Amino acid sequence: VSPCSEFLQMLHGTECLGQLAFFGVQYSLVTFLTTQLRQGNAEAARNFSMWQGTCYIGPLAGAIVADSCLGRYRTILAFFSIYIIGMGTMALSGASPAVISRSTQPAVFSLGLYLMAIGAGCIKSCVGPFGADQFDGGDAMERPKKSSYFNWFYFAMYVGALVSGSAVVWLQDNFGWLLGFGVPALCTVLAMASFLLGSAMYRYHQPRGSPVVRACQVVVAAVRKRNVVLPHDGFVLYDGPAEEGRRMAHTDQFRFLDKAAVAVAVPSSAAAQPWRLCTVTQVEELKAIVRMLPVWATGIVYCMVLVQQPLFPVQGRAMRRRLGVAFAVPAASLNSVYAAAMLVLVPLYDAAVVPAARRLTGSERGLTELQRIGAGMALSVAAMAAAATVEGRRLAAAGEVSIAWQVPQYVLLGASAVLAHIGQLEFFYNQAPDSMRSLCSALGHMTCSLGSYLSSVVVTVVSHATARGGSPGWIADDIDDGHLDRFFWLVAGLSSINLVVFICCAKRYKYKDSIH
Repeated sequence: VSPCSEFLQMLHGTECLGQLAFFGVQYSLVTFLTTQLRQGNAEAARNFSMWQGTCYIGPLAGAIVADSCLGRYRTILAFFSIYIIGMGTMALSGASPAVISRSTQPAVFSLGLYLMAIGAGCIKSCVGPFGADQFDGGDAMERPKKSSYFNWFYFAMYVGALVSGSAVVWLQDNFGWLLGFGVPALCTVLAMASFLLGSAMYRYHQPRGSPVVRACQVVVAAVRKRNVVLPHDGFVLYDGPAEEGRRMAHTDQFRFLDKAAVAVAVPSSAAAQPWRLCTVTQVEELKAIVRMLPVWATGIVYCMVLVQQPLFPVQGRAMRRRLGVAFAVPAASLNSVYAAAMLVLVPLYDAAVVPAARRLTGSERGLTELQRIGAGMALSVAAMAAAATVEGRRLAAAGEVSIAWQVPQYVLLGASAVLAHIGQLEFFYNQAPDSMRSLCSALGHMTCSLGSYLSSVVVTVVSHATARGGSPGWIADDIDDGHLDRFFWLVAGLSSINLVVFICCAKRYKYKDSIH
């Protein structure tokens, strides 16, 4: 039975509401830390990076749990419950002092913040692939719908981000944090309800065992047989029974790993010795992961650039925000420009960029995944350069610069994410072995986690290196006393170096279909 539009809309609704709650926290977290918990800008930036790192390391845990034992459906339900508890705890921390004392507020807020990080993070690697599970890749009628599903899935995510960057931020600025976190908490409840409504119609796939264990078996078996001489002919390597559709052909890269498939005992005993003899398919699965690692590593530095976005509202609060007489633009509301740019650029990419690229390259895909990622990385350099330029102008004008000058940096960063971030997720999905797509998708999300941790390290080093001799440093509590422009230029420089490294890696990468 072909998946019907009603329960696909439920999945899109689940993603939209879930991301509305997530971005409702992300867009205002630095503001809450600095205004309610009285943290300095540098400390708040480090805490934001640590929190976001936890959010994006969760997908790896979620993928392992789903593939190993629970399956995607039950994993989503389990971690949605944790997500809801975390959001409710955060809403409680925003209540008045009559309800929660100021001494306990930081602890309650931190508990809720990290519960929601674990819940939201572990869901990330499951909701998208679970929706894709509803389509039969062998059905000519369903294949185009599967591609369309991913487009609208990301579109739904950006709708949630847009509402958070405008309406939710406005609620937080004008009605306080109890309502400002309470509305996102309610959205997580509605998101779970939307997901449950389709339970009777979903297609369910049973977990097939942990791909991490399979990869570890290859490494252990290859090390144990490190002194074994490899045969010249790859056809004599052990290639025992493989699940339907999962058998992979042998390749000549990373020959050392082939030793895991050299039979030094009777092949019939292989099933009882998985840590001594592995199939060619197992070895090739691990090789596919190893081939992607250099590209994956450059994604960490790229995500370090993306997580600088919370510093934009800090910059915006020190600019002229009043429009007319009565209305002052909340600095965090410009995050909606970032989300709106994505909403416009996602369909624009399919409608205009891909056809134009097809004419130029002659490729059916238009841009390859790596070309798309490279273009996004280049735009991230431009975004940070724009932020640095605006900050330099703001400092020179003593803050009398309109907040509207921040729009280009938000648009450039949004365009960068449409190209590079979605390109990364597409790359890890398409280049992964069929049995490891959840794990590889989680690795794609994990670049955001490690990028956040890297950002925390960079902020700490910059703060210590520049705050000497009585100087407040580049990232000062009062940014009028600091030099945020120099920090943005530093990030732009690091991103430029990363782009050069990525180009070198991309030129050497061999796509899965081109390896023999």
